Amino acid sequence: MAEESSNINGFAWFLAGLGVGALAGILYAPKSGRETRDDLASSAREGTEYLRNRSRQVADQMGTMVDKGREQMNDVVDRGREAMDRGRAQWEDFVERGKSLVGDQGRRVSEAVDAGKQAFRSTTSGTSTAAGTSSGTGYGAGTSGSGSTSGTPAPSTGGSGI
Repeated sequence: MAEESSNINGFAWFLAGLGVGALAGILYAPKSGRETRDDLASSAREGTEYLRNRSRQVADQMGTMVDKGREQMNDVVDRGREAMDRGRAQWEDFVERGKSLVGDQGRRVSEAVDAGKQAFRSTTSGTSTAAGTSSGTGYGAGTSGSGSTSGTPAPSTGGSGI
């Protein structure tokens, strides 16, 4: 770690020395002051123009990168929306299937209950009719205790009529 900082420090001193040497060479050049100033001014203009051109290139590259990034982001957002829409459609399909299954099962249960009621009615109405015709009022309730004529004894009503 210390070796890296000493290398960086040494390189910095090298660059500083190179700059001082270049400045001294320009100042002590065999040209006249006017020529040297003109050369420095033209170099500065060239440097300024280079920086302008380079900054335009960098700005264009950054614009291109931003546009590519925007396109990629839009693609990702579009894919996300499509996935969300597919998921929503699947969810709605599952909900509709569930509603349909519940409705079918409810209908089946209702039909089974209705069939059970009908079977109970037909069973009880058949027994009640057979018993009602033989004893008149069914199970001998309200009879004088004489029993029924069908051969089946009437249930006891608490000891009355014996």
